[in-house]
Amino acid sequence: MSRQQSLTMTETLIIPGLHNSGPTHWQSWFEERLPAARRVHQADWERPVLSVWAEQVRTAIDTSVGDVWLVAHSFGCLAAVTAGFDRPGRIRGALLVAPADPDRFGIAKVLLEERLEFPSILVASSNDPWVSASAAEYWAAQWDSKFINVGDLGHINVDSGHGPWPQGLGFFDRLRASR
Repeated sequence: MSRQQSLTMTETLIIPGLHNSGPTHWQSWFEERLPAARRVHQADWERPVLSVWAEQVRTAIDTSVGDVWLVAHSFGCLAAVTAGFDRPGRIRGALLVAPADPDRFGIAKVLLEERLEFPSILVASSNDPWVSASAAEYWAAQWDSKFINVGDLGHINVDSGHGPWPQGLGFFDRLRASR
């Protein structure tokens, strides 16, 4: 493969939250439909440690042939953003869905409140048990992410009825078209 080919290749990194995303979760559905998609795995899906999870995302970025797109959910959003501050030149964009509230994990002070250097969309629900819409909107503003409130969709996971999620795929298509 030539250097030019590797520069034009992109990979989509699927970054789940707590407990991983099971086979009927929208992230698994995305993974099946998107070319060059792979899941970022964590050593312990039950104990989220931001520095450890972000390191796994950094490693996935570093081992990709070309640039990457990030598709993150819940605590995975926090890991993706943290890694994104360290690898901005490798990231084409990020779809951040239903981010976990960093205050719930006692890590708000370690998250950077800076603009991301790549385009991003933060999708949140008005009745998410893991983050209030106002907290999600706050973080979207800090990171300069386009904020989309999709209404009462819970945590946008299987428990709230989101296996296949065509609307989310549409948001990702919109993000990719912006580059």
